[in-house]
Amino acid sequence: MRRQSSFGKVMIGLVVFAAPALAQDAIDPSPELADALAGRPYSPYADRAFPTEVYFGDTHVHTALSADAGGGGTRLLPRDAYRFARGDQVTSNTGQPVKLSRPFDFYMITDHSDGMGAITDIIGGAPNIMADPQGKKFNEAFNAGGEEALRAAQELVGLFANGQLSDELNYQPGNPAYKRAWDDIVAAAEEFNEPGTFTTFIAYEWTSLVEGNNLHRNVIFRDGPERAGQIVPYTTTAPVGSPNPRDLWTWLQNYEDTVGGDVLAIPHNGNLSNGMMFAMQDDFAEGAPLDSDYAAQRSKWERLYEATQIKGDGEAHPLLSPEDEFADFETWDYGNLDASVEKTPDMLPAEYARSGLQRGLMLEEKLGVNPFKFGLVGASDTHTGLTTPDNDNFFGKFTAYEPSPERATHVSKTYADGSVALNAWQYITAGLTAVWAEENTRGALFDAMERREAYATTGPRMRVRFFGGWDFSEDDTQRRDLALIGYSKGVPMGSDLTDGPDGKAPSFLVYALRDPMGANLDRIQIVKGWLDVDGNPQERVYDVAWSGDRQPGADGKLPAVGDTVDLSIPSWTNTIGSSELGSVWIDPDFDPDLKAFYYARVIEIPTPRWTAYDRARFDLDLPEDIPLKGQERAYTSPIWYGPED
Repeated sequence: MRRQSSFGKVMIGLVVFAAPALAQDAIDPSPELADALAGRPYSPYADRAFPTEVYFGDTHVHTALSADAGGGGTRLLPRDAYRFARGDQVTSNTGQPVKLSRPFDFYMITDHSDGMGAITDIIGGAPNIMADPQGKKFNEAFNAGGEEALRAAQELVGLFANGQLSDELNYQPGNPAYKRAWDDIVAAAEEFNEPGTFTTFIAYEWTSLVEGNNLHRNVIFRDGPERAGQIVPYTTTAPVGSPNPRDLWTWLQNYEDTVGGDVLAIPHNGNLSNGMMFAMQDDFAEGAPLDSDYAAQRSKWERLYEATQIKGDGEAHPLLSPEDEFADFETWDYGNLDASVEKTPDMLPAEYARSGLQRGLMLEEKLGVNPFKFGLVGASDTHTGLTTPDNDNFFGKFTAYEPSPERATHVSKTYADGSVALNAWQYITAGLTAVWAEENTRGALFDAMERREAYATTGPRMRVRFFGGWDFSEDDTQRRDLALIGYSKGVPMGSDLTDGPDGKAPSFLVYALRDPMGANLDRIQIVKGWLDVDGNPQERVYDVAWSGDRQPGADGKLPAVGDTVDLSIPSWTNTIGSSELGSVWIDPDFDPDLKAFYYARVIEIPTPRWTAYDRARFDLDLPEDIPLKGQERAYTSPIWYGPED
């Protein structure tokens, strides 16, 4: 049933003032008052032990210390990136002034593990580099700049992906330059960490590439330099490192056991993995079946998944979800990272978040543990040191794609035969990670990410709540204390629901408030995935709240919200859509014997894409196949249902 509600902005911060113990004793409520309030305080904001604020940030950022970034012309270093992320104006790699519309709450520099520190020596022409044929070649290309540097950076990635990069260029632990680069990353994170205002995390990207198939993971530390500074990043190059995720998980466990720290890994979105991200077999053991140890380790260490970033959106694919009219959003399906192998349809189920969640249910039936039980987050994967999630302020993926009249029509990647694999206009603005936490500190944010109380957006800062339980009612949509109702009667996003009362279906309380500087909301949907009685994966998308007086048609589909985009400016008006939407939805197709997951998807009204801003600001006549608008969105972490054994 559709319900449009006017939930207020109830998720506000809480300040507690401590009173002397004697004074507190003197003003205890009388027994009669306590009885009248049924043991609960009159103030709905007192004694709250749940997150009351959402924080926005980026979990995937590269600076000039990453070889493919620095080689391609990026000169911004970690301290520059932190200054930009906290709201300062900086000068971009192409000499342009750039500033965010508003600061981020938290930020993570994740420069590549392999080759860390090498790019400085390559560009600077260190003697060991110039004595190596590849090193001399890359030194000349990177110093040439522009298109030559971009192509050289892509070539370097391809050589690394296929194990053909010279050892002299692939710095590893034990190399003094490697340790110096890591020490500087750690020091910069500590220097810019301002608990309560702007939180930085020590992090890196473990850069596993299997013949061009992207299996990267971002490794995030809860800890400061007193622990994270005791180690150097784990790499993917033997004999020091390994491209096998199992070996990374062993390294993570060893880190925690050795230094007493806390760490997690977030997989890169899987659309460039060519079927390896959510494989049903162990591709590192000649295709052997996955075992329970694999499932347990992946479930422990990889509790979040990067569902959207600059290199395309990874929630769903139209070939996998043909009934979902919103599944084809900024889809990338040309092949693997270096375009050395083209995509085939059989690879797709192992590359997208929704099908990955379905596969997790399937593997849980066999292994007893769900290896793909992840929450959803967004990120940039910028290689400019600049995270720019707003379409009117997009500074590209690489330095070559910072604002210019030529960038939208540039060919980014080609196949071996010279045909186009990827056009530059297909890059999208950065996604963001939203985290519900008690405070803006490393500990609180990290703990919230570990419990998966986080969600992804494609750039806008929508506030989204999602709870599941057995007793939510329509009356709850009229309450102003939404979070109190959600936590007291159910569980938040990222959690589990077990057997409920006989004859009851689960109910879900969902609410979304638009980005205060952004577009109105079109609708809220709940995506359900489950295994049928034969163990086959199924899915369905339900419209549960929407703007206006629209009614579903005979096919059950809700009419489009409309379009107010004016491409001549470009801009839009919020004369359609709603500033907030909410609903209590009860699963009409619930079977208590079948495992399932549920997550909410919030969709904005149409707004201009970055290509539309380029078109207007540079007075361009762009080809008709370049899209100029789209509908940004958010994806919550799922809630899983499973019958008790």
